Amino acid sequence: MALLIHLKTVSELRGRGDRIAKVTFRGQSFYSRVLENCEDVADFDETFRWPVASSIDRNEMLEIQVFNYSKVFSNKLIGTFRMVLQQVVEESHVEVTDTLIDDNNAIIKTSLCVEVRYQATDGTVGSWDDGDFLGDESLQEEEKDSQETDGLLPGSRASSRPPGEKSFRRAGRSVFSAMKLGKNRSHKEETQRPDEPAVLEMEDLDHLAIRLGNGLDPDSVSLASVTALTTNVSNKRSKPDIKMEPSAGRPMDYQVSITVIEARQLVGLNMDPVVCVEVGDDKKYTSMKESTNCPYYNEYFVFDFHVSPDVMFDKIIKISVIHSKNLLRSGTLVGSFKMDVGTVYSQPEHQFHHKWAILSDPDDISSGLKGYVKCDVAVVGKGDNIKTPHKANETNEDDIEGNLLLPEGVPPERQWARFYVKIYRAEGLPRMNTSLMANVKKAFIGENKDLVDPYVQVFFAGQKGKTSVQKSSYEPLWNEQVVFTDLFPPLCKRMKVQIRDSDKVNDVAIGTHFIDLRKISNDGDKGFLPTLGPAWVNMYGSTRNYTLLDEHQDLNEGLGEGVSFRARLLLGLAVEILDTSNPELTSSTEVQVEQATPISESCAGKMEEFFLFGAFLEASMIDRRNGDKPITFEVTIGNYGNEVDGLSRPQRPRPRKEPGDEEEVDLIQNSSDDEASDGGDLASVSSTPPMRPLVTDRNYFHLPYLERKPCIYIKSWWPDQRRRLYNASIMDHIADKLVLNETLCPTWDQMLVFDNLELYGEAHELRDDPPIIVIEIYDQDSMGKADFMGRTFAKPLVKMADEAYCPPRFPPQLEYYQIYRGNATAGDLLAAFELLQIGPAGKADLPPINGPVDADRGPIMPVPVGIRPVLSKYRVEVLFWGLRDLKRVNLAQVDRPRVDIECAGKGVQSSLIHNYKKNPNFNTLVKWFEVDLPENELLHPPLNIRVVDCRAFGRYTLVGSHAVSSLRRFIYRPPDRSAPSWNTTVRLLQRCRVLCNGGPSSHSTGEVVVNMEPEVPIKKLETMVKLDATSEAVVKVDVAEEEKEKKKKKKGTAEEPEEEEPDESMLDWWSKYFASIDTMKEQLRQQEPSGIDLEEKEEVDNTEGLKGSMKGKEKARAAKEEKRKKTQSSGSGQGSEAPEKKKPKIDELKVYPKELESEFDNFEDWLHTFNLLRGKTGDDEDGSTEEERIVGRFKGSLCVYKVPLPEDVSREAGYDPTYGMFQGIPSNDPINVLVRVYVVRATDLHPADINGKADPYIAIRLGKTDIRDKENYISKQLNPVFGKSFDIEASFPMESMLTVAVYDWDLVGTDDLIGETKIDLENRFYSKHRATCGIAQTYSTHGYNIWRDPMKPSQILTRLCKDSKVDGPHFGPPGRVKVANRVFTGPSEIEDENGQRKPTDEHVALSALRHWEDIPRAGCRLVPEHVETRPLLNPDKPGIEQGRLELWVDMFPMDMPAPGTPLDISPRKPKKYELRVIIWNTDEVVLEDDDFFTGEKSSDIFVRGWLKGQQEDKQDTDVHYHSLTGEGNFNWRYLFPFDYLAAEERIVISKKESMFSWDETEYKIPARLTLQIWDADHFSADDFLGAIELDLNRFPRGAKTAKQCTMEMATGEVEVPLVSIFKQKRVKGWWPLLARNENDEFELTGKVEAELHLLTAEEAEKNPVGLARNEPDPLEKPNRPDSSFIWFLNPLKSARYFLWHTYRWLLLKLLLLLLLLLLLALFLYSVPGYLVKKILGA
Repeated sequence: MALLIHLKTVSELRGRGDRIAKVTFRGQSFYSRVLENCEDVADFDETFRWPVASSIDRNEMLEIQVFNYSKVFSNKLIGTFRMVLQQVVEESHVEVTDTLIDDNNAIIKTSLCVEVRYQATDGTVGSWDDGDFLGDESLQEEEKDSQETDGLLPGSRASSRPPGEKSFRRAGRSVFSAMKLGKNRSHKEETQRPDEPAVLEMEDLDHLAIRLGNGLDPDSVSLASVTALTTNVSNKRSKPDIKMEPSAGRPMDYQVSITVIEARQLVGLNMDPVVCVEVGDDKKYTSMKESTNCPYYNEYFVFDFHVSPDVMFDKIIKISVIHSKNLLRSGTLVGSFKMDVGTVYSQPEHQFHHKWAILSDPDDISSGLKGYVKCDVAVVGKGDNIKTPHKANETNEDDIEGNLLLPEGVPPERQWARFYVKIYRAEGLPRMNTSLMANVKKAFIGENKDLVDPYVQVFFAGQKGKTSVQKSSYEPLWNEQVVFTDLFPPLCKRMKVQIRDSDKVNDVAIGTHFIDLRKISNDGDKGFLPTLGPAWVNMYGSTRNYTLLDEHQDLNEGLGEGVSFRARLLLGLAVEILDTSNPELTSSTEVQVEQATPISESCAGKMEEFFLFGAFLEASMIDRRNGDKPITFEVTIGNYGNEVDGLSRPQRPRPRKEPGDEEEVDLIQNSSDDEASDGGDLASVSSTPPMRPLVTDRNYFHLPYLERKPCIYIKSWWPDQRRRLYNASIMDHIADKLVLNETLCPTWDQMLVFDNLELYGEAHELRDDPPIIVIEIYDQDSMGKADFMGRTFAKPLVKMADEAYCPPRFPPQLEYYQIYRGNATAGDLLAAFELLQIGPAGKADLPPINGPVDADRGPIMPVPVGIRPVLSKYRVEVLFWGLRDLKRVNLAQVDRPRVDIECAGKGVQSSLIHNYKKNPNFNTLVKWFEVDLPENELLHPPLNIRVVDCRAFGRYTLVGSHAVSSLRRFIYRPPDRSAPSWNTTVRLLQRCRVLCNGGPSSHSTGEVVVNMEPEVPIKKLETMVKLDATSEAVVKVDVAEEEKEKKKKKKGTAEEPEEEEPDESMLDWWSKYFASIDTMKEQLRQQEPSGIDLEEKEEVDNTEGLKGSMKGKEKARAAKEEKRKKTQSSGSGQGSEAPEKKKPKIDELKVYPKELESEFDNFEDWLHTFNLLRGKTGDDEDGSTEEERIVGRFKGSLCVYKVPLPEDVSREAGYDPTYGMFQGIPSNDPINVLVRVYVVRATDLHPADINGKADPYIAIRLGKTDIRDKENYISKQLNPVFGKSFDIEASFPMESMLTVAVYDWDLVGTDDLIGETKIDLENRFYSKHRATCGIAQTYSTHGYNIWRDPMKPSQILTRLCKDSKVDGPHFGPPGRVKVANRVFTGPSEIEDENGQRKPTDEHVALSALRHWEDIPRAGCRLVPEHVETRPLLNPDKPGIEQGRLELWVDMFPMDMPAPGTPLDISPRKPKKYELRVIIWNTDEVVLEDDDFFTGEKSSDIFVRGWLKGQQEDKQDTDVHYHSLTGEGNFNWRYLFPFDYLAAEERIVISKKESMFSWDETEYKIPARLTLQIWDADHFSADDFLGAIELDLNRFPRGAKTAKQCTMEMATGEVEVPLVSIFKQKRVKGWWPLLARNENDEFELTGKVEAELHLLTAEEAEKNPVGLARNEPDPLEKPNRPDSSFIWFLNPLKSARYFLWHTYRWLLLKLLLLLLLLLLLALFLYSVPGYLVKKILGA
C-alpha cells in the first residue's frame, strides 16, 4: 500500500555546487537533503515513501526535479525526469537510468538512476495500515524508511550512522502510538494549573525509546522523521507559501482558437446569419452572409488568457447564430451551443477538428434542432503541441450525425433537463465587519454592525442565480432552490456555489465550493443522475484575521486551497429530465429561484459529540524573523477551538453519557473543578502556550519541546454521517433482490370464491343459461388510480345440487377467453369458471377448499389440483441476434438497448448493446433459463419480449414489447427412434428403389439414385418415402413409361416439329424472362381448370335455357352464334397451343407473382423477426393499427424443450454447449456485402398526375446510400419497363433494410412517392435457403444464361455439405455425385464458346443443389434464379397497393471472390420496320347510294388503312367512283414505318400528348393493321361500310379468290391457318370486311384484295418504293370502267353514261313528240294569219 522511490545518483552534472532533489507524486512533494560541493555526480541514496489509499493508475506520473541549491536566492532547475507508472503497476519494481529534460523539453546530458517499488493494494480502495507508519518491519525496510529523514538530522550520513541509531529510528516513528496511550495510562496524581495547557509527558516515550534504542537519550534525536512523510520542506525563508491544489496552479498562458467553417440546416426564411463566438466574457463575430440557410465562413478567431487552470477550464465557449445583426439591431438568436473549456482540453490533442455543433434555442426548449455549425475548437496551454489530424484519418465530413461536436460517450441527442440546487441554511459564518471597518462604514454609509448579510450565488453553464439576502445572520435560513435548465448530459462539468456578503459598497465572497457533476453521478447501467444531499458542504478560504484588506481574498473565491474554515452550507442537488412534448412545460431556460420544501433538523444525521486530541512533538526550522516573538499554535475543527469565532456546545440535545466513557478522556482528565463544565465535562483547549523559540543555528530557530509536549483537545458536535454508508449498502442489496412487477403476461395462480350468491330463476334455466361473468383487467399504478385495460365475458360450468362433482364434466377445464378493449382485442385470459349450487346439506357436498386465507382481501387460494395443469421443467433457449429500426423514445434516439425475456415469472436478459448506431447486434448470442410449463402445450403462457434503452445515469426507458402468444412453433422434440413404423419405412424404401431404377437395387444400402435429364419433364406423381426414422428426405418417382408412351401417341404428329433450336446469339435475358412469363401463365391456368370449366358450364346452361324461348330466325341465329363461340374457343385454344408446339428451347427462371418471403416463410428458418410495439398512451390510440404502433424489430429465435435432453443430442460431433440448440449459426459480426439490385419493371402504378399518368423513376435506399435515378424517368407510363441494375456496398447489420421506391418525376415542385417496398436483406443473407444468389436452371459459362454466382455449383455444394455436416460431396465416376445417401446423375461435359466439349462436374453438382431439399436432415429448398413481384405501398395510404414491382436482389460478401459484371437487363430497343400494303381490288362492297337520275345502287369506294396507335397517320386510296357492282380497282400502296419489339409483340410509339407536353411519351400497343372501306360523299360525311383488323403476329391467311373469302374467316367460325407477317414477310389474298347491322350482328360488307410486305428499315432503304402509285417502283393505274368519274366535273360524260345509256328510247320518243308538238304549235300559230289573209285576200 505504498510507493517507494529510491533516488540513487545523478550524474553528468556541470560544475561544482550544492544539489537538492525534489520528488513529486500526486501533488505531494518531498525534498532530499542538500549535497554540498558536488561535482559531476550527486550521490543522494535516499528513499521516499508515499502511503497510498487507492490503487495507482497506469497513467499517473512521477516527477523528479534536480536543482542547484542556494541559501539566498531561489533554487535553479537543472533538469526534470518524468515517468509514467504503467510498468511499475504491472511489475511492482522498476529500476531506471535516464536523461533529464530542461524547461524547453529538450534532452540534456545529465542523467539519474532511480528505483521504484510499488506495494499494491488488494482492492481498488484500500484502508490505512499501521504498518505503513508504525508497523514492525524488517531492518532492511527500516533502513530505507530512515533514509527519508537523514537530510533533516544535523550531520547525519547514510553510511556513518551507528547501528544503535538505526534501531532507535523506530522510536521516533512510534510517537504516533502515544495517541493510543490514553486508554491504558495510569491516572496521574499531580494537578495541572488552570492557565497551563495540556502536555504529553515523555515518560512512557522514554521507556519505549530506551528499550528500542539501547539506552540512547530520546531528546538527542530530532523527530522530523515523523513529519517528513507529510511535510513539504520549503526553501523560502520568508512566510510560508499558501499551498494550492495541483489542478488550480498558478496563472498560465492559454490560447483558445476557434475556426467557424460553415453552417447548415439553419431554421428560418430569408436569413442573413452571423456567428457569434464567446469564450468567457470575450465575444467575436463573423461576417454576415445574406439570404442563405447554409452560409460558408471559414473565419479564424483567437482568444488569449492568463489565468489559473481552474479558472480557465470553467470558462464557457458559446457559439451562437444570429439573424440580421447590424449596427442598429442586435439581431434575432437562431440557436446556440455551449461547452466549457475543460471539456475541449480533455480531448485528444486538446481539440475538436471539423466537428458540427448542434444549435438549440434556449428560449424555446420544445422547438428542437435549429441547425449545425461546423467548426474547429482547440485549447493550447504552455508546452502543448496541437497536431492537425491527417486527412486520411478523417471520416466523411458531410456525415453530420457522425461528426458532432461532442465528447466520446455523449449521446448525439441530448435531452433538456432541470438542475435543482436547493439551498437550505448555513452555519459558522465569520464576522465580516471589524471595529475599524465598522467605523469606516459608519462614517460613510451610517452602518454599524458586526453581522453579515449572506446570500448564496450559484454559477453553472454560463448562467448564475442567487438566493435572497438574509440580513444580519450568522446562521441564515433560506429554503430556496435555484433552477437551471440545460441539455443533459451537460458539457459543463462543474457547478460553483458561493456564499457572499451583501454590502452596499461591494459584495464580498465568504467561501466557495465547486460541485463536480461527474463525482455525484454514475453514467453506468446501475448509475444515477447527478444527486447530492441534503448534505453539509464545508468552505475554506483566507484566515480570520479580519483586517481591512484581505490579501488572501482569492482563496475565498475558490482560487487555491483555503487555509481556514469559513462556513458550511446545507444544500442538495437533483436533476429532472424534461418531457418537451408537455404543453405545460416552461420553454425558457432562464434561471429561476423558487421556494424549496424545508427539511427536518435530523435529515443530515443525528448530532453526536466528537473529541479531537493533538500533541505537538517538535517545532523546528523557524524563520529568524519570527525568532524574537512568542509562538503559539491553534488547532480548530470548524469553528470549534477558534478563539475569535469560537463555538460553544450547540443547544441541541446530546446523547446520554454511557458508563465506561471515562476511559476515553483519562489522558486529559482535570483534577481542578474550575476547568470542568457544569456537566462535569472538559473545556476545550485549542492553543499551545506561547513560547519563545531558541536558536538552532545561524539560520533557524526551534521551540524547546523537550520532556513536556504541549497538547490540545477540542470537543465538537457534528451530524453522524455513518448512516449514509449503511443505507447505501442496504439499497444495493434491495436492488439486487427486487422483482419487477411490470409484465404483459401476468401469472396469478389464484382461485377466487364468491360465497352465498343468491340467484333468481328456475334451476334448469340457470343450468342451461347461467349468468354471465364479467372479468375486467386493470393496470395498477403506484401513483394515481388504476387504468382499465380490457374485459372479457364467460359462462360458468354449472353443477346442480343433485349432480356429482366428478368427471367428465367436473372439474372444469382451463380455457382461453379473448379480452376486448372496446372493439379491439387486448389479450387472452386463461381461466376456468364454475357455479356450484348449495344443496340442503350445505357446503358439505361441495368440493373442499384448502389453502391460505387472507382476511383482508378474502379467501385467495391457488388453483385446485384438478384444474391446475400438470407442470414439467422446460428450458427456454433464447438467441439474441440484434435489434433493428428502433424509433425514437421521448424524442431521443435509442443508444444502449437491452432485451428482457420473461415467461411465467422467469426470464433472462440479453447483453447490452453499447452503441446501437455503430453495431446493433448483441455480443452474447445464446442465453437460457428454466421454467415450469404445463404439459399441455395449448396452455403454455405467452412469452414476453421487452426492449429497454439503458440510458446514462441508470435511467431505463421502455422502447417496445412483443408477446409471443404461442410457443408451439419453437418447441423442439427429439427424434424418436423407437417409432412403430420403422420397419414399414424400410420396406417402402426398398419398393421405392425398384420404382426409381426400374428393377432391383444394384446400389449400396441406403443410397437413392436421382437421375437428372438435361430437360426435366413435369412430374405428375410424387411418392413420399421416409428413408429412416429421423429422415425427412423425399424421393420423387417419375410417371411410368407406359403413360409417357400414351401421351406421345395422343400428341401424334402435331408434336413432331416440337421444338426449334433458337439462335443463341439472338437470345438475351429478356428471352428467358418472357419464356418464363409464359410458363408462369400456363401454370396459373392449370391451377384453376375446375373454376374455368364451371363457369363455362353455367354459360352453356344459360344458353340452352334461352334456346327454348326462341323462334325461327332468332333460334337459328342463336345456334349460329353458339357454334361460332365454340369454334372461336377451339380456335383460340389452338392458337394458344400453336406457339407452344413450336416453342424454342430456352432456359427459364422462376417468376414469382408475389414476394420471395411468402414463398420461403419469410426466411425465418432459424432467425426470426419479432415486431416491437409501443404501449398505448390513451384511449385515442385504440383505433391505431399494429403497423402504426411498431417501434422496431427484435431479431432472434427461441427454442423450448423439456429437460434433460437425450444424451445422443449433446454427443453429436461438433456440439458446442455455448450455443445450445442453435448449433452452426454464423457469426453476427459486421460484414461488408455487395448488394446488386435488378429492377425489371412496374405494373399498374397508381396515377400521380392530373392526366391520369405518371413519370416514374426508381429510388433505392440502403443505409446511408440513397440512389435516385430521376434522370432516367419514363414519361407518362403506368407500366414502365426499367431494366436497371444498381450496385451498393453495405455493411450488415447496420445497413440491412433495402427500400426500393418508385417516385413520380415533376418538373415543378418535389417528386411524389408512388409506392415503395422494403426488403430485409439480413434474413435473406443468413437464411439456409441461400437467397444470396439464385440457383440457375442450367450451368453455362457463356451466352444469355451465363452463371452469375462467383462460386461454381461444386463449390456451393461443398460449402453446404460442410456447414450442414453432411457427408459429401463425392464426385465420380463422371456424371455422378453422392451427397449423404443420395446419388445424383447428369451430364458430364460442357460446351465452351468455341463449341468444344470439356469434362465437368458442375452439372451434377447443380442437380444436387436443385434437389437439396431431398437431403436427409439438413436439406431445404434453395432459392432458384428468379424474379419476384412485390407490392408497392405508400405510407399515406396504408394497406392499399399502389402498383407492383418486379425485381430481384443478389448479395455477395466482400471477403469472397468478386462477382462478374451485372447482367444486362436494359430494355430492348425496338427494331425499325416498314410495312408495305398494296390495295389491289375490292369486291362485293355494299352499294349505299341511289342514283338521282336513274335510281341505281352504287358506291364511291375508297379504302383507308393504318396501324393501331397511328390513326393520325392513316392513309387513303383514291376513290373508285360509281361502282355499280361493288367492285373497286385501286393498285394503291401504303407505307407504314414503325418500331417493333418482337419479344413483347408490341409496336412502340413515342409522341407528345399535346403541345404543352415536356417530352414524348412512349406507348406499346399491339401490332395490328386496320383496313376500312368507305363510301365517299362530296356534300356530306363519308359513309363507313366495313372493316377488318389484322393482328400482324397471328391473322388468318388470305383467300386466293374473292369467292373463297367468307365472313367466317374473320369471326373464327371456320379453321383458317394463322400466319405472322414477321415470319411470312409477304402475304397476298382476299380478306372479308365486316360491319354490325341494326341487330348488332356482324355482316359481310365487302372484300378486299391486299398484299402485305414487311421489310426491316435497312431492307427498305436498299429497296425503296413510292407511296400510292409514285416513283420509285410505281404501280400501274387500275383498269376501271368508263363510268368511274365525278359527274359534276364531266357533265357531258355524265349525260352520256347516266341518261342516254339508260333512257335513250324514251329520249327519242320525247324528242319526236316535241317535234310534233312544235309543228302543231307552228301550225296553230300560222293558221289564223293565213286564214285572215285568205279571207281578206291579203
